[in-house]
Amino acid sequence: MEEKTVKQEQRGETEAERRSSARGVRGDAPELIDIGVNLTHASFRDDREEVVARAAAAGVSTLILTGTSLANSRRALDLARGRRGMAATVGAHPHEAARTGEGELRALEALARDPACVAVGECGLDFNRDFSPRDVQERVFAAQLEIAARVGKPLFLHERDAHSRFTEILAAARPRLRGGVVHCFTGGAAEVDAYLDLGMHIGITGWICDERRGTHLREVVRRVPLDRLMLETDAPFLTPRSMRPRPRRDRNEPAFLTHVLDAVAAALGRPREEVARATTETARRLFGL
Repeated sequence: MEEKTVKQEQRGETEAERRSSARGVRGDAPELIDIGVNLTHASFRDDREEVVARAAAAGVSTLILTGTSLANSRRALDLARGRRGMAATVGAHPHEAARTGEGELRALEALARDPACVAVGECGLDFNRDFSPRDVQERVFAAQLEIAARVGKPLFLHERDAHSRFTEILAAARPRLRGGVVHCFTGGAAEVDAYLDLGMHIGITGWICDERRGTHLREVVRRVPLDRLMLETDAPFLTPRSMRPRPRRDRNEPAFLTHVLDAVAAALGRPREEVARATTETARRLFGL
């Protein structure tokens, strides 16, 4: 944490806390961990430290920065390294598979051994956009499963319109893996049951707050035990549509994780404090925080 933030905490109220009500931030939240933040994204370039401060003011004490390519993973590690309340994942997103050869995979494995890296990924399959050929996606995904097995770290997983092949590849490697989380889960009951059967965790984003396409998640999330459930923003994407007022820039940020917490707690019919404690402990346990 930077000196300015420490001094603000010593004074008591931070500027972010004074502004939180105007930004749609819940300042009364229990401690939360945002397991998926794209903090290296260009939209955070000019106010990244303010974003981190607002997250802390809202009770989001830990941010796990998502690595999606070799270069992006390096940037995420550079941001997280040596900072309290921040860690990173290292991996190649399926969109990046065509640009991820043997040399890049070796470099990713070296980065994955860094103490600031808590998971391998974002990796998996995306047969929706097919930005990389499917056979290449599968090869790079399988290679990253082997990296995770060798470095002994969990997985940060992406799957879109590829459930059958994704689970086949994951199941074949599962005995050698420490576990993982299917990030930004948006599927149905059959998919969530299959991932739970494989010993995976489930990450829920602001998708559950979307009345147009996320209402089914309010039923599906009830199938997930609290010790397998985690919360994330996937910021700057997936701003919770339940926010009132909407953020001026319509950019998601970690401070808005409280809205995901509220939606999940309402769906489960449990107190938000209980859900916050459980999901935070689950994240700590999986990622070794």
